[in-house]
Amino acid sequence: MSATTLPGLRTRSTAKPVVRRRRLGPGKPIRFGAAIGPVLLLVIWSIGSAAGWIDQRILSAPWTVVTTAGDLIADGRLQSNLWTSAQRALLGLALGVVLGVLLALISGLSRLGEAVLDGPIQIKRAIPSLALLPLLILWLGIGESMKVVTILLGVFVPVYIHTHNGLRTIDSRYVELAQTVGLSQWQFIRRVVLPGALPGFLLGLRFAVTGAWLSLVVVEQINSTSGIGYMMELARTYGQTDIIIVGLVVYGVLGLLSDAVVRLIQRRALSWRRTLAS
Repeated sequence: MSATTLPGLRTRSTAKPVVRRRRLGPGKPIRFGAAIGPVLLLVIWSIGSAAGWIDQRILSAPWTVVTTAGDLIADGRLQSNLWTSAQRALLGLALGVVLGVLLALISGLSRLGEAVLDGPIQIKRAIPSLALLPLLILWLGIGESMKVVTILLGVFVPVYIHTHNGLRTIDSRYVELAQTVGLSQWQFIRRVVLPGALPGFLLGLRFAVTGAWLSLVVVEQINSTSGIGYMMELARTYGQTDIIIVGLVVYGVLGLLSDAVVRLIQRRALSWRRTLAS
């Protein structure tokens, strides 16, 4: 009988200790994690206002802003101006996205197209859209056309840049395979080009949505007669800080919701990818 089977005798374990490996990466997604930052900001704002650390003439308290928003909703001013702003932003965004994708396809699939288009677009990229406002006002006046074109200029560049980059980073083996199986030009675009450029396009769309709201903030404060920016500019004239804060909150919420929608589309459309954020 071996020593290890005798009663009362200790046996020496031959099993190796289990080594717990540290998980690399950001970890599991936090439920409602996107709301933590805004809620924390709201808490700090509320505490500062209640404690008197924040001057109400400089920054109205959250409860004052809520009351003012309720009054604006009751008399219909907020809904009317919001609808006008949303129309401008969506029209400029739609036109900018279409233009950016078309230019990216022409430049990304043709060396001649790239030689003609890429340089001027890179120059435009270095010039802020808002710096073109004086020229756009001279060309188009101060009406709706100028506002929509300004938003368009702030939208199409990020869509073009990221879609073009997505096209140029498609694996060349897919192109060779498409040639081998005899795909036509349209089939090549539909089955290889568009799926390959989709991640870049969706990333550009996130920047474009933000750019649309940023451009809207500025153009609506230039001789407008409606819109959230007009409401804020009118409030500035009369020193109504609470209305200005309501406008800023509306812009922030619209931007946050727009980005969330694009991110949701991104997750659904690119569910096949395994990334660090998965």
